[in-house]
Amino acid sequence: MAEQMVSFFVSGFVYPGILRNQVLLGIGLAVAFGAVWFIPYWTPILKKPWAWAILAAGAFLSWAAVAFIQIPLQFWTGQALNYFWSQEVLMSWLLLAAVPGILLSGLVQEGSKLVPVVIYWWRKGRSIDPKLGLAIGAVAGMGLGVFEAVWVHNTIFASGWSWEAVQTGGLIALAPFWERFFTVAFHIAASALAGWGLAKGWGWQFYLLASFLHGFLNYSVILLKLGLITGVQMEIFAAVWAALVTAGALWLRWRKSTELAESEV
Repeated sequence: MAEQMVSFFVSGFVYPGILRNQVLLGIGLAVAFGAVWFIPYWTPILKKPWAWAILAAGAFLSWAAVAFIQIPLQFWTGQALNYFWSQEVLMSWLLLAAVPGILLSGLVQEGSKLVPVVIYWWRKGRSIDPKLGLAIGAVAGMGLGVFEAVWVHNTIFASGWSWEAVQTGGLIALAPFWERFFTVAFHIAASALAGWGLAKGWGWQFYLLASFLHGFLNYSVILLKLGLITGVQMEIFAAVWAALVTAGALWLRWRKSTELAESEV
C-alpha cells in the first residue's frame, strides 16, 4: 500500500519513457486548457503573488491528498465491503457498491483544493467578499486541473500515442484530450462554487455540494465499466456536466452583487 501511494505521488513529477517535446506539449496543452476556462471569470487576481501561492498549494495539496488519503481510504473501503460480501456479489451490485469509493474521491479532492482558500479566508478574519472567494476557489481548482492534466497528457504520450493515431483513427483519437479539457473546467468551477459558499458562510454545505458534483462526474466511469454507456457517451456526459457546473459558477460570478474592488477580483 505504502509503495503504491508513493509511486502514484512520484508519477506526477517524473515522466520516464517520453521525449522532451512531448513533456513540453503536455504542459502547454494543460496550461492552455486552464487559461481558456479561467478567462471567462475575468479576474486580475493572478496579478497578486499570493494568488499564485494558492494555485500551487491547490495543486500540490490535492495531489498529495489523492496519493496519501484517497487511495488508502478507497482501499480500506473496498476491504470493508469484501468483509461483508463476496466479490461476485459486489460486482453484481456495482452500481451501489461503487458509491462509497466514488464519494470519497469527491470529498478528498474538493476538500484538499479548498484548504488554501480556507487559510486565506481565515487570515482575512473569516470575512471576504463572495466574489473574491469564488475567484480564489477558481485559482485553487485551476492548480489541480492543470497539474492533473499534465500528468494525464504525459501518461497518454507514454502509452505510445502519436499524431498517427489521428490519421488512422480519426478525431476519436483526440478523446483523451477532449476529456481533460472539460475536466480542467470542472475543477475550476467546482472549487469556485466552494469558495463562494465559504465566503457566504455556507462553507460545509458548498463543500459537500462540490464533492457531490465531483462524485457524480466520476460515477460515469462505473457506468462505462458496466457497459451502460459507451466511451463516447461518457466523454459527452463529462463535457455537458462540466459545462453546467461552469455555467453555475459563472452565473454567481456575473450576477448583480456587492461592489468589489477591481484590484481584489
